Amino acid sequence: MSRGHTWLHALANASEQPGFPASVRVVDGDLAGRRARFIAVVPDASNPFPRARNGEVGVLEGWTLARAVDEAIEADTTREKRALIAVVDVPSQAYGRREEALGIHQALAGAVDSYARARLAGHPVIGLLVGKAMSGAFLAHGYQAQRLVALEDAGVMVHAMGKAAAARITLRSVEELESLAASVPPMAYDLDNYASLGLLWEKLSVQQIESPTADDIARVRDCLAGAVADIDNDTSLGNRLGAANRQASSTVRQRLRAQWA
Repeated sequence: MSRGHTWLHALANASEQPGFPASVRVVDGDLAGRRARFIAVVPDASNPFPRARNGEVGVLEGWTLARAVDEAIEADTTREKRALIAVVDVPSQAYGRREEALGIHQALAGAVDSYARARLAGHPVIGLLVGKAMSGAFLAHGYQAQRLVALEDAGVMVHAMGKAAAARITLRSVEELESLAASVPPMAYDLDNYASLGLLWEKLSVQQIESPTADDIARVRDCLAGAVADIDNDTSLGNRLGAANRQASSTVRQRLRAQWA
């Protein structure tokens, strides 16, 4: 069982919703007295798309994520907006000819759009990083969250692409990339550098990330509940621009806003 699947059930402690493909698991539960929908992409050895059998986000997963989020938006139109918890353990988007031919860019954009519309409609959206958060997979599942929480562990990594792929693209060795990452935070994979960009709301340590204890589960649930409370109807992603390493981004936005005012 993947980390995403493990933490999905540990946190939600309820039955999975029927009617979804095996690679996308959806559980409706509660979080500090508030309804919550927990969503995870997991490996499926029988996935009809071979490139998406190890937890990657492909055509099927993109559209299914969109459906899972849209269902919550529609069901909560006239009542309290449930929290949406994206449990993130995704090694990559799915790379393959089938995916390209069938429009993986549209499927992943559909997932992004649904998460964004949920956020703008008043749903607290939290991304919980329990494993890899890579490439377009993370953009489609988790990155639209108002708050990102990551478990502190060497296996929790965030980047635009895997190290081997990044080395090929940049014509460098993996060792050279790791050396470069020591002085260029956006090149790094570890959480400390990622946090220095202002993108994480909280880093959380647990005792057993692969097989969480009762204390681990309670600690993470409390943190998620705190993240939901901290959002307090804030539908923007503006909280990500306060870090020192994002000063240039903030300046550019300010100047563009001034020019277009």
